[in-house]
Amino acid sequence: MNMIDLRSDTVTQPTPEMRAAMANAPVGDDVYGEDPTVNQLQADAAALFGKEAGLFVASGSMGNLTSVLAHTRRGDEIIIGKKSHIFLYEAGSAAMYGGVQPSTLPYVRDGMMDIHQIRHAIRPDDEHDPITRLIAIENTAGVSGAPLSVEYTQQVAAVARENGLKLHIDGARIFNAAAALNVSVKELTMGADSVTFCLSKGLCAPVGSVIVGSKDFIKQAHRVRKSLGGGMRQAGILAAAGLIALHEMSKRLHEDHVNARRLAEGLAALPCVDLDLEQVKTNMIFFRLRPDAPMSADAFSERMKTEYNILIMPYPGETGLLRAVTHYWIKPDDVERVIEAARAVLLPAPVSD
Repeated sequence: MNMIDLRSDTVTQPTPEMRAAMANAPVGDDVYGEDPTVNQLQADAAALFGKEAGLFVASGSMGNLTSVLAHTRRGDEIIIGKKSHIFLYEAGSAAMYGGVQPSTLPYVRDGMMDIHQIRHAIRPDDEHDPITRLIAIENTAGVSGAPLSVEYTQQVAAVARENGLKLHIDGARIFNAAAALNVSVKELTMGADSVTFCLSKGLCAPVGSVIVGSKDFIKQAHRVRKSLGGGMRQAGILAAAGLIALHEMSKRLHEDHVNARRLAEGLAALPCVDLDLEQVKTNMIFFRLRPDAPMSADAFSERMKTEYNILIMPYPGETGLLRAVTHYWIKPDDVERVIEAARAVLLPAPVSD
């Protein structure tokens, strides 16, 4: 029985086409700017997002950190969501390496900070205060998988511009957001000064993310990347998979969303599962087991693994919450198998006399 891995879309493996492209990629020394495949990936990404330039980095966390450091100076402050990936899951890197202080705001819904609270959080020009330099938002929101709309992003961008700030988008899954909203990533990020997006999640590339922004910003980001040890040499072997991710895999994400919806509907039909179908908008499903469920979330996860070869992970930091993420390697038949397994685990057949 094959393993069905719903822990994250980070578990995706490269497609056969990616492996072939990697094996045959033309390469050069990217530190000298001489890797043609990396250069093509950076240029194509920038064009797709309507930005002037791009920069290939090793990971989404490196992309976010590089962007934050390129926008700020030591002692500056960044306005960011209290449950954002940058704040919770990137090892405090902006503070560790850049001396940048986070000003965290709660999400009012679907990964959105309140516009009025953002305005209120901007520091006055006072020598006692740190300088507010940057606002960061995350699309899709990691806490729900919800896409942030064009309208909301433009509202945040307007607040940034009005106050002389920069806007960074952690767009790890920005292509999922674009697919869900039926808009282009260019429209979705038009007001942003920088965007980081991952090639290695739903887009299936084995490694890498890309930062896009203005030429001046990317020049500074290039220097920061070097200081973080991100000067890769013949990185075209990786960028070759990234080109397929960018141009081909980004166009099929709606399939993952359909599978997520079907899985969510199947789980929500179980009487001991709490799952809000209105929150399932992309490839992420969050659900809880009710108090009358026959087991805890941890026990459910363990039984799905040991008895049915299905991996569903309890969500870190949220007691009792489970997350399932669909991706390229999860097919409709897998979804039905997961639903049947969950039903068998949570609703055991009664013992006959």
